[in-house]
Amino acid sequence: MGNKCPPCPACPPKWIVTFSDMTTLLLTFFILLLSFAKTETSKSEAVMGSVQDAFGGNVLRQGEVMERGKSMDDAPTMIEGKEPVKPFPIEFLTSEGLLEKREINRASEEDMKLMKRDLSDMALSEHADLYEMPESIKVRIREAIYFKKGTLEVEDISIEVFEKLLKLLAQKQWIVFIEGHASVGESSPDGKLDAIALSSLRAAEVSRKLIQKGVPPNKISTVFYGDSRPLKGEGISAAAVDAKNRRVEFILGKVDLRFEGHKVNATGN
Repeated sequence: MGNKCPPCPACPPKWIVTFSDMTTLLLTFFILLLSFAKTETSKSEAVMGSVQDAFGGNVLRQGEVMERGKSMDDAPTMIEGKEPVKPFPIEFLTSEGLLEKREINRASEEDMKLMKRDLSDMALSEHADLYEMPESIKVRIREAIYFKKGTLEVEDISIEVFEKLLKLLAQKQWIVFIEGHASVGESSPDGKLDAIALSSLRAAEVSRKLIQKGVPPNKISTVFYGDSRPLKGEGISAAAVDAKNRRVEFILGKVDLRFEGHKVNATGN
């Protein structure tokens, strides 16, 4: 007579399998709800702002859940919004809701990489300071053009850096701001030109030279500050500080001041 088969272990009740499946599905369902809620909140706020703006500031009041004994008269009604929700520009909306700041600034990050590459290609990396600005970038060329006191005659210039800058502006899609400066209280020997006039004429002369060298005029913006933005020098003489202030500087960037951007209402709150 053979050995009897050992008794099989007791199986869990069938309802446990069904319960575990239901729990897993419910968990998945709530995760989906959470993700949808996180995604749609910003879009709902933007849409509500646009609707409110279209109805002249009137929005649907958020009412309570209708209880027994109440009629449709107790439902949410149209009232004047106390705190209007500002509509967002449609270009800031994506399938993920409102663009985050890092998404809006993605273009500036790409410009940063491109500028670094262009500076390296032109051997200008060691002669430039790169700055990250709100939604933009700028580059300040360290070597300025310096002028003799009270004149438009150049006193000091780095020819090598200037030629590399010309090549960069001629071949790449960057714009340049030419900034003219003067030393504090500076004037021409005959007294006819003050600091404002000297700084403007210096900037204009450098701009004219860039155009003659082949830089497109639409890439050049010329500004002048007179003696309103002097450099401060520590440990050097006053004469050396004045010499540093009689300068024309170069600022490179991507966004022209004439770029209109997104127009907003200047009279509203």
